[in-house]
Amino acid sequence: DVDTIVSDEGYGANPYIETTKPIVVVTAPGPNSGKLGTCLSQLYHENKRGNSVGYSKFETFPVWNLHLNHPVNVAYEAATVDLKDLNMIDSFHLDRYGVKATNYNRDLELFPVLKKIIEKITGEESIFQSPTDMGVNRVGFGIYDDEAVSEASRQEIIRRYFKTGCEYKKGEVNKSSYDTMSLIMEKSNLKPEDRKVVIPAREYSEKLKSMIESDELCTVVALELNDGTIITGRSSELMCASAAAILNAVKVLANIPDDMLLISPVILEPIVKLKTETLGSRQVSLSLEEVLTALSICAVTNPAAQMAMDELSNLEGSQAHSTTMLSKDDEQTFRKLGVDVTCEAVYPSQNLYYV
Repeated sequence: DVDTIVSDEGYGANPYIETTKPIVVVTAPGPNSGKLGTCLSQLYHENKRGNSVGYSKFETFPVWNLHLNHPVNVAYEAATVDLKDLNMIDSFHLDRYGVKATNYNRDLELFPVLKKIIEKITGEESIFQSPTDMGVNRVGFGIYDDEAVSEASRQEIIRRYFKTGCEYKKGEVNKSSYDTMSLIMEKSNLKPEDRKVVIPAREYSEKLKSMIESDELCTVVALELNDGTIITGRSSELMCASAAAILNAVKVLANIPDDMLLISPVILEPIVKLKTETLGSRQVSLSLEEVLTALSICAVTNPAAQMAMDELSNLEGSQAHSTTMLSKDDEQTFRKLGVDVTCEAVYPSQNLYYV
């Protein structure tokens, strides 16, 4: 109902936002957060005040001048699989200019209404003949190594595949999202094993399982350093696999012998006691953050521990994979370290209260 929307009962009922600059940027976190509505409301109020105003948008993805199935644009589809965004050829742009441009379903569905609203506000024909016309995105022109960008996008697709699998396992997304993600992987000719850290993690986990002759899960985290070196760590009664992998990684980076203890048992024992006896935690093994805290304490008196601490910043950009789903705390710590981590959609425990 454009007549009601563009009236004092529609946009006019919103407060006018006082501005002092000739160009105003409206930004907000995520989709459906009110950016477009705010802009159109301002257009209405400014026009009523006799001011000549215009509107355009910066939308990073999909990149309009990369083809529909370019890995960058497919990675965008993978990243928004829960929103059911689909990349499409901008039919309005093709009809008007004879040029193929990539856009997505929501913008194409909305465009006729949006064009009508703008024309109703201004009383003039809109300068926008297509959703692509509205954009000011120049990202595609900044790509000078297409293969590097494409490979990074393919790796992002695989990471999103693992992420969606875990979310589906936890009940956070529906089967439709997971099925769509699987189709995206198939369309891109990708397999989970195309992520370099996946096979070493799985193989080490299977090896441990055969050694203990049990079907009990043993979590393994494989981590690829920036020079391509693969490091692994396994869960134990003392610490989680994430902590073991990170400690092993900083040892390699600092050239510290593998058999050297970085954290004194004198430090670990009271932490475990506090966690289990005083705080009543069901998780006996220490988390990644807890182990790093213990390492920082040891670094005060242990030069090797300090050397290891100094290498933590060099983990940024590393890739990691876990054979079971990590706790939220460990995922967050990996994120703070700048490590991209993925997980198999497998619970690490049969305990229903595991988080």
